[in-house]
Amino acid sequence: MMLESADQVVEESVVAEDDEESLFQDIDMLQNHGINVADIKKLKQAGICTIKGVQMTTRKKLCNIKGISEAKMEKIKEAANKLIDPGFLTALEYADKRKQCFHITTGSQELDKLIGGGIESMAITEAFGEFRTGKTQLSHTLCVTAQLPGANGYTGGKVVFIDTENTFRPDRLRDIADRFNLDQSAVLDNVLYARAYTSEHQYELMDYVAAKFYEESGVFKLLIVDSIMALFRVDFSGRGELADRQQKLAQMLSRLQKIAEEYNVAVFITNQMTADPGAAMTFTVDPKKPIGGNILAHASTTRLSLRKGRGETRICKIYDSPDRPESEATFAITPGGINDAKE
Repeated sequence: MMLESADQVVEESVVAEDDEESLFQDIDMLQNHGINVADIKKLKQAGICTIKGVQMTTRKKLCNIKGISEAKMEKIKEAANKLIDPGFLTALEYADKRKQCFHITTGSQELDKLIGGGIESMAITEAFGEFRTGKTQLSHTLCVTAQLPGANGYTGGKVVFIDTENTFRPDRLRDIADRFNLDQSAVLDNVLYARAYTSEHQYELMDYVAAKFYEESGVFKLLIVDSIMALFRVDFSGRGELADRQQKLAQMLSRLQKIAEEYNVAVFITNQMTADPGAAMTFTVDPKKPIGGNILAHASTTRLSLRKGRGETRICKIYDSPDRPESEATFAITPGGINDAKE
């Protein structure tokens, strides 16, 4: 009996490796196509660790990497294109590929139902709202729920938390871990935390995140940025710097989307609100809107609008989603994190 179960474990791990193999191809494979080790090392230092990563990087950006000439860049691109089929898939083949996606529960069944099972991998989910609407509480709860085994064979995994507002509290995770009967120290050990101080620092951390996801492939399941816009609001002021800010923001979001797809992780970002001075003219019910403009609106796969309800309850509305209808759900903020609201 023991032997049988041992065989089962081995078989499962082989299947997992095959899955991972199809998820991304290691950049070291370029060696077989005439790219030397030193150049591959330079690419890795720039946060490009997979063949898909080469495909996702523009020629101009590759040339900007120190030590990569135009001739080398063309050679790298050519080698990468041989390894990845740049052609089309049928919708059926793509549907099959999408089966690798997983959902991370929010801790509230109502909220999960609203967004189709939880926070989706290979996508950016944005939650925006005023202060005290539960954005950071949702982030903290996800740090714990991402580590729980879930539906459709989801095994749970580690989390990366990038904090721009100094609101991350490890003790909060202890309370949430108690709710799910998890070992507090183990839960905290599985969350990798970084504090970003400027928008540039925030972008540089993305290279570190990509390297980490590559080193421990398949281990990390969730990347949280709380909040995405806070530092951009500080570093760029006035209309004069708006175009520059939006350009930098677009690069940041593009990097997040690529990381989500490249390593099959869920990306959850929070966002702030601003008063809309033009709303009074159009008789809009809610004169506030999320910041970041159209760039952020188009980059987020699913946008969730949070607002206060009675007492500890909060209301979440689907603001934008490619596959979910516009609808609302009520949840509560409890000592054990996000939970269903009691009727």
